[in-house]
Amino acid sequence: MARWLKRGKDAQARKEADDKVRATVETILADVEARGDDAVRDLSQKFDNYAPRDFFLGKAEIEAAMGQLRQRDLDDIAFAQAQVRNFAQKQKECLRDLEVETLPGVVLGHRNIPVNAVGCYVPGGRYPMIASAHMSVVTAKVAGVPRVIASAPPHRGAPHPAIVAAMHMGGADEILVLGGVQAVAAMALGTQSIKPVDMLVGPGNAFVAEAKRQLYGRVGIDLFAGPTETLVVADETVDAEICATDLLGQAEHGPTSPAVLITDSEKLARETMAEIERLLGRLPTGDVARQAWEDYGEVIVCDGLEEMREEADRIASEHVQIMTRDDEFFLRSMTNFGALFLGPRTNVAYGDKVIGTNHTLPTKKAARYTGGLWVGKFMKTCTYQKVQTAEASAMIGEYCSRLCMLEGFVGHAEQANVRVRRYGGRNIPYGEAAE
Repeated sequence: MARWLKRGKDAQARKEADDKVRATVETILADVEARGDDAVRDLSQKFDNYAPRDFFLGKAEIEAAMGQLRQRDLDDIAFAQAQVRNFAQKQKECLRDLEVETLPGVVLGHRNIPVNAVGCYVPGGRYPMIASAHMSVVTAKVAGVPRVIASAPPHRGAPHPAIVAAMHMGGADEILVLGGVQAVAAMALGTQSIKPVDMLVGPGNAFVAEAKRQLYGRVGIDLFAGPTETLVVADETVDAEICATDLLGQAEHGPTSPAVLITDSEKLARETMAEIERLLGRLPTGDVARQAWEDYGEVIVCDGLEEMREEADRIASEHVQIMTRDDEFFLRSMTNFGALFLGPRTNVAYGDKVIGTNHTLPTKKAARYTGGLWVGKFMKTCTYQKVQTAEASAMIGEYCSRLCMLEGFVGHAEQANVRVRRYGGRNIPYGEAAE
């Protein structure tokens, strides 16, 4: 039976925190909807001390921002985007339009159609999340989205050069220097100067995630991607240093980022906890990582691989690092995860920054019902039908007529009956089923 050597905050404490976030976001969304650009400017001044005449960047401003970077920086961004673009393109090749004749004269099909306008949010508060521009902008453009608007908060009172470069090199059609709830609200709802989008994508803090949740329905969203979560599933084939490093590497995202260790070795569990304390004293971001570890860190000791798998699926973490004697067992059997990182040679940072898979992934157990952002999220699979012969229309019509009447839908039945009369020569009394 699974045993906890360490637990994080209980569910009630997390719910209270979520309730406070929800109320704040409701107020901001209502303000942006009511006052448009004026609200956006006031909110940007309040939260980021940034209120320019125009939040959009022009060509000269983009070039100036990119000019602040070393060529090595630009080359590294290009390398990462090439990996993301290549994998997204391979995924897109799996999405095929379809047309098939299912019965003589009956043709059914679907088309994969890109969304017309997408807003990509790139976090940049505590850390400038340059890689998020690759994951959203590049992938949307591979999908064929005609209009991609990308937005990131100012960094120290100005556009962050590397984020601007990543957005521009990724293919963004419009670039906004705007952060937080006001950014996603402006893109989703529209203002006097910002044309609304059809879909919002990208990760963010708890406030951005809640804003996307409240806006869902007015616009589409990729998924609920809130504070980063990481789960390490390990046994004694690896050591405490690598486990502790992988846990803290994600805990540094923010003070509400869960980091969980599942193992079948109490020895490894205790050594990892001790190693975490040692590394926290050396890590420059240790103040943030420590709070995340103290409030949201967990250590669970299980009896064997199967119980480890059960606990991992129950947690349904965003990132799952597998380092065991049988990593393939978890690849075959796990069903609830945002992304798997198999073996000690890979890690979550590779996926976050450069390897090519998308780092916008489900959090808060959303992995039970959705995967992460990928090229298919930007596509609508829309069906169509063609009935090409009179005989086929009459034959399908008879079945449809009877099934509609079985449900009591007389008007529906008449849609079928008029075709049966016209194309099949049948004399069916109005309002009755075809017999």
